[in-house]
Amino acid sequence: MTSTGTALSLPRVGVLDYGSGNLHSACRALAEAGAEVLLSSEAGPLRRCDALVVPGVGAFRACMDGLRAVGGDDVVAAWLDTGRPLLGICVGHQVLFERGVEHGLDTPGLGIFPGTVELLTAARLPHMGWNLVEADPASRAFAGVASERFYFVHSYGVHTPVPGASLAWCEHGGDRFLAAVERDQITSTQFHPEKSGAAGARLLRNWVGSARA
Repeated sequence: MTSTGTALSLPRVGVLDYGSGNLHSACRALAEAGAEVLLSSEAGPLRRCDALVVPGVGAFRACMDGLRAVGGDDVVAAWLDTGRPLLGICVGHQVLFERGVEHGLDTPGLGIFPGTVELLTAARLPHMGWNLVEADPASRAFAGVASERFYFVHSYGVHTPVPGASLAWCEHGGDRFLAAVERDQITSTQFHPEKSGAAGARLLRNWVGSARA
């Protein structure tokens, strides 16, 4: 309660709807983490939110085409100027990089982070299921879950570090790739926190809490 006796309002988190799957489980997990959730493809309502989520399931090019079709690339670009928190999940993490090479298609990404999303070198793909994530102990998003298991479903990833960022890494079949990036107000995860049990719920609570700061 505040000093005036009124309840503290929940941070409003916008989830960018551009036709990618898995939206409802992400929205439900964010609500359980303490957010008021708005699912929308419209720039106006999303601009009024305290934090923004870019989800993503499927192929890199299809997700980029979907983003551009609803003006999501412009929404993200404008959002970065606000300084408010942004979270990318799975392919929503991948599209933040410069480019993706998938099924022989070289596709420009949003270019927020340097690096290329490419096929993992592990013999067994897709990388599906629970795996250990090793995060920077100083990470805000991973506070309390810096060495926990999270749920992955992917065959592509980024192998190079992002300068000036707090990074988390994962290894599958001897292939070490970026599991998460945290730089300025941006957090992105290759894994699905909304499917990652207690560790994922803690990470989402940490991130939603950053929208209250």
